Amino acid sequence: MTTSIENERKSEQPAMQAPPVVSPQDWEAAREQLLVKEKVHTRARDALAAERRRMPWMAVEKTYAFEGPAGKVSLLDLFDGRRQLIVYRAFFEPGVFGWPDQACRGCSMVADQVAHLSHLNARDTTLVFMSRAPQTDIAQLKARMGWEMPWFTVTDSFDADFGVGEWHGTNVFYRDGDRVFRTYLIKSRGDEQMGSTWNYLDITPLGRQEVWENSPEGYPQTPPYKWWNWHDSYVADAAPDKKWVEVSDAGEAALRDGPGTDTRA
Repeated sequence: MTTSIENERKSEQPAMQAPPVVSPQDWEAAREQLLVKEKVHTRARDALAAERRRMPWMAVEKTYAFEGPAGKVSLLDLFDGRRQLIVYRAFFEPGVFGWPDQACRGCSMVADQVAHLSHLNARDTTLVFMSRAPQTDIAQLKARMGWEMPWFTVTDSFDADFGVGEWHGTNVFYRDGDRVFRTYLIKSRGDEQMGSTWNYLDITPLGRQEVWENSPEGYPQTPPYKWWNWHDSYVADAAPDKKWVEVSDAGEAALRDGPGTDTRA
């Protein structure tokens, strides 16, 4: 039953000004009109990612140490043999609201949105989280929340050195042999978009590694769609499945030839 207090609160709110209700034809026309602007936004986002891939790199000369489930590891170890590393600095430690039972609410929302890591791994990219909580607490938190990303403990000045000592943020690194370079940082509201495979790849130096992208000469690139796979079926260096190539080619052609649509570049 609605109380008088609830009715009074509702009466204090201005009436919701909903958009007009129109015919299916007018709705489609409005959608097509907005789609033009959305495509401009998509192309601008692609261009920004292309510019991001051309940012200068910063060599990481200092040695850093982290604690993981198996003990002490280095920054180089965090790559797990891959060329690209994405590091999210989460706040789970003494002094953070929710400690010791919960991590920061915002950081927890970010963690809840992380897509299956196998798709990033297939693009030679590793994603890890890190905070200053001991590994015992991190393991308990991950188990309760259902999070599966690698999560390490900061033991030195790594977070302060890379701009995430007092606020969450995502740093990106590239490995060339034993040399490590910092290539990008996104933080504050920029972290809102993170979580999907595509948005993570778009902040890396190599990007999505697909042929439609505007990338510097010599960057690895393969046809779009062809490398996609079920998350439990990726095999390193495997050729694209023949049947999937046929299916994806047909789908791409249908999208390309359809009215009011365009694909990739």
